[in-house]
Amino acid sequence: MVYSIVRVTSDRTHTFAASVTQPGALTISQVPLDRVPWAELDRLPDRLVTQTRAWLDFLRASQRAEPVIGALHFGDGNPVGYFTGLVTRRFGVRMLGSPLPGWTTAYQGFNLIEPIARADAVTALTRFAFGPLRCHHLELRDRFLTTPPADPRLHREEFVTYDIDLTPAEEEIFASFSSACRRAIRKAEKVGVQVEEASPAGFAAEYFAQLEEVFAKQGLRPTYDVQRVEQLIRHLAPTGALLLLRARDADGSPIATGLFPGHATTAFFWGGASRQSGQQNRPNEAIMWHAIRAWKARGATTLDLGGGGDYKRKYAGTDVAVPHLARSRVEVLWRGREWMRRRNDPDNPGGRFRAHS
Repeated sequence: MVYSIVRVTSDRTHTFAASVTQPGALTISQVPLDRVPWAELDRLPDRLVTQTRAWLDFLRASQRAEPVIGALHFGDGNPVGYFTGLVTRRFGVRMLGSPLPGWTTAYQGFNLIEPIARADAVTALTRFAFGPLRCHHLELRDRFLTTPPADPRLHREEFVTYDIDLTPAEEEIFASFSSACRRAIRKAEKVGVQVEEASPAGFAAEYFAQLEEVFAKQGLRPTYDVQRVEQLIRHLAPTGALLLLRARDADGSPIATGLFPGHATTAFFWGGASRQSGQQNRPNEAIMWHAIRAWKARGATTLDLGGGGDYKRKYAGTDVAVPHLARSRVEVLWRGREWMRRRNDPDNPGGRFRAHS
């Protein structure tokens, strides 16, 4: 079997020096967690913070899920890549998520050592999930998967986000923002807003109180609790992979917060909130601008804004659509999942996913 030399990465393409030829079918075998080469995986160019051991510990604590690391290989050959996901149970159904909706985790999926086709890795994953893992439902969102396999049993939607390119000079990045965004950042500076890199102590409670205020303005409640934020900080902050930002007004009062995890070349906007009384000082734009410069200084080349939303367009990010795939062992499970989704999301009667053709 021959594979092309193109692999998708954070800039959507990455070229290898040569193609490889491998005999036989691609398979996945589970690797015990104490035998996973974590340091080796963290050095791979397509590695994301959401695939690291610290993030898996966060999901294990917040979702009561068990991490699964799988080695991709041909026959008895050396691994050509790895898969990251977690197994959990919902309504008594054993599921493999990479990730599952509701995990506040943008992507997981595969890390490739050799230039194999990610579509073939997806096919191997379905055999692994419904075979050795004995799961009844699978969901996958791999940031670098562009063309899923043509499997009619896979249901698909597009997860849309924006990527900010951090490689230009700071002046160029700032100039690319909308004029309204640039004015907001200048206003924040003029009225004395200061953005600081915060310590973990008390940050979760501060952020969540602001988040509740944001949701209450719309008559809603946050989709996760403060314990989720505490667990994220507990597991990520000690590794240096989580940037916690706080904005204060001219009097020193906290008026906004933001959380930005990252690893190597890719950082993410995980969450942000602000006090309604301080929004006229434009602290949210000030925090985003600080995060862009901070992660650029750390060597990141991309800031993923963690999903769509018109309010994010002012930062002039590039539109990116990532396939989110799902498959159930039997169709009745999928129908039950969709029934629950429609029950909980009546404003989206068309369905979260569409069948992949």
